[in-house]
Amino acid sequence: MNKPLMAKATAVWLVDNTTLSFKQIADFCGMHELEVQGVADGDVAVGVKGFDPVASNQLDASEIEKGQKDPRHKLKLKHNPAAEGEEKRRGPRYTPLSKRQDRPAAILWLVKFHPELADSQIAKLVGTTKPTIASIRDRTHWNIQNIQPIDPVALGLCRQSELDAAVQKAAKRKAADGGAMSDDERRKLLSTETSLAMSDEPRLPSSIAGLENFSLTREEESAKDDDLDADSFFNLPASDDGDEDEDR
Repeated sequence: MNKPLMAKATAVWLVDNTTLSFKQIADFCGMHELEVQGVADGDVAVGVKGFDPVASNQLDASEIEKGQKDPRHKLKLKHNPAAEGEEKRRGPRYTPLSKRQDRPAAILWLVKFHPELADSQIAKLVGTTKPTIASIRDRTHWNIQNIQPIDPVALGLCRQSELDAAVQKAAKRKAADGGAMSDDERRKLLSTETSLAMSDEPRLPSSIAGLENFSLTREEESAKDDDLDADSFFNLPASDDGDEDEDR
């Protein structure tokens, strides 16, 4: 455990109740020095109530006295036996309330355009659970008829670099398992910069395949026009009607 519980609230308390330097508080709370300065200016942690680290048995009062006398002194967090072996809890990332309604659309987009992604990867990208992913994948979600697939990067649920890394990891796993990828799947593995730099490849329908080299230039058109004489259109074969009139 390298920083106290409720680090930002602890920084607020230390700023308000001690004369420790911003660097000392930042090092103890695991924050940036400018962030602590923002706390002191009232720009950061507005409305956060201070949390006393001494009363919570995380810091000795003697450490604060040493730090106030010597700006180079680093505060030492008290040893907490209950925190031994405790690791950061792993699970879906936190999604703000304003964006939680967009998660089904992002899940549907990932399932549709990146089927190689595992449910655990999708859960990590957009901060959801496996049952929700399974309901959308199986189209048993209660609102599946109204869900439209939307890119999670456009929704702000994850970064493009995170999505690219997850897709490449899934591709490596699929290749290790012996699965073959199609051309469309290979295109999806390109990074954003590479895909944007590529030129569009013209595609011809299969019904007119073989005509890609056919061309009709202006010279050919003019040559064909020269071959056609206007008299040839009006040079009709002579009829015998005139001779019959003369005989009569």
